[in-house]
Amino acid sequence: MFLSVSPDAARGRVLAFLAFSLAPFLILARFIGPFLDRVPGGRRLTIVVLSIARAGLMFAIMRWIDSLSLFALMFVALVLAKVYGVSRSAVMPTVAPSDELMAANGQIGRLTGIVGIVAGGPAALLQLISSRLSLSFAAMCFVLAGILALSLPRGIAGARGPESDLERNELHSPSIVRAAMAMAALRVANGFLFFHLAFWLRTEKAGTAWFALALGIGSLSTLIANSIGGLVRRVLREHVVLEIALVIVAVVGLVCAYVGSITAGIVLTGVTYAVGALGKLAFDSILQTRAPDANRSRAFARYETRNQFAQVAGGFVAVGLTPSGAVGFAIIGSIGLIAAIYYAVRY
Repeated sequence: MFLSVSPDAARGRVLAFLAFSLAPFLILARFIGPFLDRVPGGRRLTIVVLSIARAGLMFAIMRWIDSLSLFALMFVALVLAKVYGVSRSAVMPTVAPSDELMAANGQIGRLTGIVGIVAGGPAALLQLISSRLSLSFAAMCFVLAGILALSLPRGIAGARGPESDLERNELHSPSIVRAAMAMAALRVANGFLFFHLAFWLRTEKAGTAWFALALGIGSLSTLIANSIGGLVRRVLREHVVLEIALVIVAVVGLVCAYVGSITAGIVLTGVTYAVGALGKLAFDSILQTRAPDANRSRAFARYETRNQFAQVAGGFVAVGLTPSGAVGFAIIGSIGLIAAIYYAVRY
C-alpha cells in the first residue's frame, strides 16, 4: 500500500504500521504473558486453547470481513500469533535434548517455511473463488493444530509465582545479556534494511519488482539458514555463531556500501536474513539452556518484546533518514561492526 503513494505520504503510513506492530508485544508482555504463566495446564493447554481460538477467529473474520470490525479482529489475530510463538519456544526444551535445541529450533523454522509455501497454493486457489473459503481452510488448519497439541507433555512451562532471585540472576547472567545484545543488533539491522530498501528502490526503475525479489531472496535464505541450523551447531557453539553473524553483517554491509548497486542490496538482504535466522536459533538455544530455573514462557515474552523494539527502532531510523543506497548499506555494516567488536571484547 505505501509503495503506491508519494514518499512523503508513505512515510506516515509506515511509521503508523511500525507503531501498530509493537502493540501485540506490549499487550503480550504486560497483560497476557503473566496471566498465561498462572494457567494450571501450562503451555500445552495454552497452545490447544490458542489453536481453537484462532480457528474461531477465522469464522469471526468471515462474518465481519466487510466492516470496520475487521481491523480489530486482525489485531487480535496478531496478538494470538505472538502468544503462540512465545509458547512454542517455551515448550521446546521439554521435547528436545538441550544439546539439540538449536537443531530442533531450526527444524521447526524449516517446517514452518515449507508448510507455509505448500499451504499457500490451496489458499490462493480458494481465495480466487471466495475469501471466506480461504479463511475456512485456515480454520481447519488451526483445529488440526489444536488436536496435535494434545500430544504435548502436560503441565509444561507454567509459573504461578513471581520472578525469583535465582531466575532473575540467571536471566541477567553475562552469557545471556551478551547474547541478547547481539540478537538485538541483528534485529536492528534487519528492520533498517527492510525499510531502507523499500524507500530507496522507489527511486529506481522497476523498484517494486526489485523489492519483491529482495524479499523473496530473504525468505529463501531464512529457510536455508533454518535447514542448516543443526549442522552449524555441531561445528560451532552458540556464542560463536552470534559473533560470526555480526562479523558477516559488518563485512558484507561495508562491501555492499562500496559497490552501492541494487544487486548489492539484494545480496545484503539475503545475507542479513540468513545470519539473522541463525542468530535467532543460537539465542533461543542459549536462553533455553543457560537459564534452567527461569520460567521460559516469561523469559521469551520479555526478550521477544525487546527484539521487536529493536527491529522497529531500525525501521524508524530508516524511514526518518531515507539515505541513499550506499549510505544505508554502510549504516548496516557499521551496526554489525560495532556490535561484533563489543561482543568479542565482552565475551
